[in-house]
Amino acid sequence: MSNPTLTHKDIRDNYQRVIERIDKAAKIAGRNPGDIRMVIVTKNRSSDVIQAVIAAGSSDLGENYAEEAIPKIQSIGHHPGLNWHMIGHVQSRKALMICENFNYLHSLDSVKLAERLSRFLVELNKTLPIFLEFNVGGESSKSGWNIWRDENWQRILPDIEKIIALPKLNLLGMMTIPPYSVDPEVSRLYYRRLRKFQEFVIDHFQLPGLKELSMGMSIDFEVAIQEGSTWIRVGQLILGPRTE
Repeated sequence: MSNPTLTHKDIRDNYQRVIERIDKAAKIAGRNPGDIRMVIVTKNRSSDVIQAVIAAGSSDLGENYAEEAIPKIQSIGHHPGLNWHMIGHVQSRKALMICENFNYLHSLDSVKLAERLSRFLVELNKTLPIFLEFNVGGESSKSGWNIWRDENWQRILPDIEKIIALPKLNLLGMMTIPPYSVDPEVSRLYYRRLRKFQEFVIDHFQLPGLKELSMGMSIDFEVAIQEGSTWIRVGQLILGPRTE
């Protein structure tokens, strides 16, 4: 459920404040603010709230669960330029749902899932932009290939090579969720690790186009921007706390 006290004006004002913070963080880091995109996380939010987000100017909406998202996607209907991003863990058996309903996948975490996605995408004659998810903190609760230890890096390359070769998957970059902390600075080490791993993969496969980084949330997106993020995922800063 959504916070019932938040008005459409509140959402619009919150959205503009975050845009201003993105611009400031990018300029401090010597980056072009236009190179950073924001996905608004609409998990557990109503269609009315989502309409307010779209009206505020957002064209990128993120969902964690396909079953929850699809009725909202159908309810919202077509809006020019609107993209739906799957940012949560995806079970292989739900691959077709992702292919049919989402414009981006930020959380591809296995060759098995990649192969199923590719097979369905070929049948649908559709291309899906994807991010590979990496576990930067070694947490057993997190999905993704574990890159916390340097010795794992070389072992992961064959999986990435298989995914690169699959048809209809457009590999844009990498995604991570760092260990939780109330201190944004704690995230810096983890975001820096993902960026270094990305450079390692780009160099190994000679993939200069593998430049996107999906990292940074409400609590730490400014640090993520300083460390090279090109996509941040923000929910509560704009939509208020969730009441679940």
